[in-house]
Amino acid sequence: MSLPTKAKVVIIGGGIHGLSTAWKLSETYKNPGDIVVLEKKDTAAGASGIACGVVRNNYFQPAMRELMAHSVSVWESDPKAFKYNPVGYLQISPEVMHEDVASIYEQQKAIGYESEFIEGEKDCMNYMKGIFDDWQAQGITSVLHEKKGGYAFNKDSIKALEDKANSNGVNVHKGVKVTGFKRGSNSKAVTGVETDKGTIDCEQVVIGAGPWARDFWNMLELPKTAKIKGKDGKMHVTDMWTYWFLQEGVIGVEPDFLKTNNGKQPPVVHVDSTAPLYSDKTKKLITDKIWGIYYKPDIEGLGVQGGTSPYIVKKHFDEVNVDPYGLDSPEYQTTDAFSDMWCSALAHCQKRFEGKSDLYRKGPSGGLGCMTPDSFPIFDRFLENVYMIADANHGYKMIGVGELVAKEILGQESDLLKPFRFNRYEKGELHPTSNSPFPWS
Repeated sequence: MSLPTKAKVVIIGGGIHGLSTAWKLSETYKNPGDIVVLEKKDTAAGASGIACGVVRNNYFQPAMRELMAHSVSVWESDPKAFKYNPVGYLQISPEVMHEDVASIYEQQKAIGYESEFIEGEKDCMNYMKGIFDDWQAQGITSVLHEKKGGYAFNKDSIKALEDKANSNGVNVHKGVKVTGFKRGSNSKAVTGVETDKGTIDCEQVVIGAGPWARDFWNMLELPKTAKIKGKDGKMHVTDMWTYWFLQEGVIGVEPDFLKTNNGKQPPVVHVDSTAPLYSDKTKKLITDKIWGIYYKPDIEGLGVQGGTSPYIVKKHFDEVNVDPYGLDSPEYQTTDAFSDMWCSALAHCQKRFEGKSDLYRKGPSGGLGCMTPDSFPIFDRFLENVYMIADANHGYKMIGVGELVAKEILGQESDLLKPFRFNRYEKGELHPTSNSPFPWS
């Protein structure tokens, strides 16, 4: 398929955001060739393709919670095609997070998002033992059990989005690298997208490039710093981007290893803890500070998949090598320290994981995340006609963002996306943060 010379909308990125936007936009732009998706490798080749696949609403921030509730409804709209498993989600927390999680529960109730909240160490232990009879994590004082959410098979869901877009006449061009942008003579607007296969003149551009957001930001000559109005009323200047490395892996146990007491597939499990964590191998102290892990059945049938909180890449964002990405990266891979911590944390929580750390293997997940100044997404228009979806690595679960972006491109402003405009920094309209060890919570 040859590259067209013009289109109404050019979408850059063949992951969750690019393809979901193309799918929903194609319900209005019905002429073949109106919408062109450009992907430098293949669909699901980037962050969306190696995501752990967790779908949740568990956010301390009201705006994130409402946005995720909308995305969960999109997952539920076609679970068969998306390979979506609505098994629910458990947020298991210590006392330092009790108030935060209680707030999440109250606001989930307010928006009609079904969940159950258990409080007190004894009741929490009994509740968890009712799900897993080998549960043994101490010091847990709240359990928020989201009855919706769960996980999806990431590559399958991306291909399903591609099929939905293709069926509406969208052309997805693979192996095409964007090299720059044509600019208007009398405005800042982009008039065309330059690639290694030719130039496409267009009316609108949508960028949904995950960890490559930095590259397109630089191509568009947007600012490398952000001005943020603090609680003190003063303006602070910070780097526009920070890279974090997401640490994830797999324990190679049998597929049914994690089943619940009643023989069913378990909810996704997320545990934060202030209990001292000791190595399951050496019995030495790993950390006495707050830590967090998450885990679920592996989508490839390889065992149990999950991870822990990411770490900051201590380089200026322009010096971080995003390519090659994922398991092909020579720089950003999980370490023995991660595997010891994660496997030991699993054993801390459930007895069935004791002595299983030798079964750890690197899985097709993790990777670099391009974080915004506050670690929350930016959904906004720049240079008049360039829509940027900078998801700050919240991405895969946000399948519904494409529908909302499509509506904004068609002129209908989304109330759900308003809290994520770029100008929130200068206005000081920042999202609240919790006591979680994860940067986006």
